[in-house]
Amino acid sequence: MSITKYDYIVVGAGSAGCCIANRLTADGKTRVLLIEAGGKDNNPLIKMGIGFSRLMYDKSVSNVYETLPEPHLGNRRVHIVRGRVLGGSSSINGQIYMRGQRQDYDDWAALPGCEGWSYDELLPYFRKSEHFEPGPADRYHGQGGELNVTYTSHTYDITEAYLASANSLGIPRNDDLNGENQEGIGMMQVNQKDRQRWSSADAFLSKEVKARPNLVITLNSYVKRVLLDGKRAIGVEYQDKKGTVQRAEVSKEVILAAGAYNSSPILELSGIGRPDVLKGLGVELLHQLDGVGENLQDHFQAWCQMGVKTKKVLSEDGKFPHVVFNTFKYLFTKKGPLTFPAANVGAFVPNKGAERPIFQIHFTPGAGSQDADGNMVASKEPGVNATITIVRPTSRGSVHASSTDPKAFPNILHNYLATKHDQDLSVEAYKLLRAIYRSESFAPHATHELVPGDQVATDEQILEYWRTDGMSVYHPVGSTKMGAADDATAVVDSHCRVHGIAGLRVVDASVFPLLPSGNTHAPTVAVAERACDLILGKPVLA
Repeated sequence: MSITKYDYIVVGAGSAGCCIANRLTADGKTRVLLIEAGGKDNNPLIKMGIGFSRLMYDKSVSNVYETLPEPHLGNRRVHIVRGRVLGGSSSINGQIYMRGQRQDYDDWAALPGCEGWSYDELLPYFRKSEHFEPGPADRYHGQGGELNVTYTSHTYDITEAYLASANSLGIPRNDDLNGENQEGIGMMQVNQKDRQRWSSADAFLSKEVKARPNLVITLNSYVKRVLLDGKRAIGVEYQDKKGTVQRAEVSKEVILAAGAYNSSPILELSGIGRPDVLKGLGVELLHQLDGVGENLQDHFQAWCQMGVKTKKVLSEDGKFPHVVFNTFKYLFTKKGPLTFPAANVGAFVPNKGAERPIFQIHFTPGAGSQDADGNMVASKEPGVNATITIVRPTSRGSVHASSTDPKAFPNILHNYLATKHDQDLSVEAYKLLRAIYRSESFAPHATHELVPGDQVATDEQILEYWRTDGMSVYHPVGSTKMGAADDATAVVDSHCRVHGIAGLRVVDASVFPLLPSGNTHAPTVAVAERACDLILGKPVLA
């Protein structure tokens, strides 16, 4: 076993880890080891916008997890995926850039032990990393940052019909869903540059950054445990791509950025967590923290697909012979349907009587289904797809290590639809989704409902459809939540330091005590940005 020493060790090269590695090594002196379980991000589908539809269930770049039987979904197991590649999930996701609502962060900062994470305190960090391509820089958007943010370049006329239909129901047009107000419907902002995916690895691990002599990146490596000396983290033990166990030590800190499904299992394999969980694993308890692996949250969605009269939709462009032409168009010009992200329209709508949005809609001008391997297959007839989710669900789950093997998938239970709040809002949300399709504005374009079909009509049938066909939006957070030291469910403090353990932090979406109202990549990067200033002892941005 070889032993090397660094100032910091960062575990996980995803949305947060890439940013952290960049910021900590910017002085050219601070030595950082970045450990990633996946390999290089050189699969050509990673750069292609529509490539996510093939990548998410590609086990060469993704961990295709499965939940434990979900008790409120008829004991159905739900597939959930996370990126296992340089860039993490930012290399396989739908490229949506969404920050959430002001109140999300103000509610976070109001919790005991969470000071410093209000919207106004995080906004400078959203702006810091952003290059808002349409410009100009303003109060809400930055320019000159590493993370490119733009709008989709390819469009379809049916999109305008959908926007008009939503407007006819009183949903206002919002030209900047990451601006002053999130409510309304508008075009999605995406992480693309030159009409290609722009991941956290693209943004923060450029060739120049990778060439820094003080940054070492090891791929295809799995952390077995954080090494402790009493109540201080002194390094990590990891298994490299050859299967050899390596030991790396730190003079300053170990930073876990392995995500909501992996940071808490690493803590548990290190002897930090709930006594009963560690006993079941055969791991010696070194530090009790009952909140490790608890408070898991996610967005849960249902689809509604409508047949349309036009053949000018994304799913038709994916069929032979159009796909041949579109492939060549992409290869030679980087234009056309293959640049498309997961959705081009987003909407945030309040429920009845609410003051702020709680429903999020993703609209895509194409329809299809997943095959046995998880890949998207175009529908037989032209159609469009919209999904809806409750952005602030009250159901809570857990994630715990299943084995001392660092490659073993964790035990994940999201507990989707566990509360009446989530069940009732799911039914209300689905009625809204259908209402947009069935408005007088959209009716001239529609044929009939493709999925789930008119046989799903009553409230009971709608809820059962959620239970049988609902799926993750892949936004897990909260499993090492931030909070006060006297909060039995909290794992880290307001500086992302693990309670009771010196030299150990968690900096990823698992520290979010609450699920943001929207997609989670952008908030994760912003949290990493602010955490880096805290780690380095720099004045926080204002």
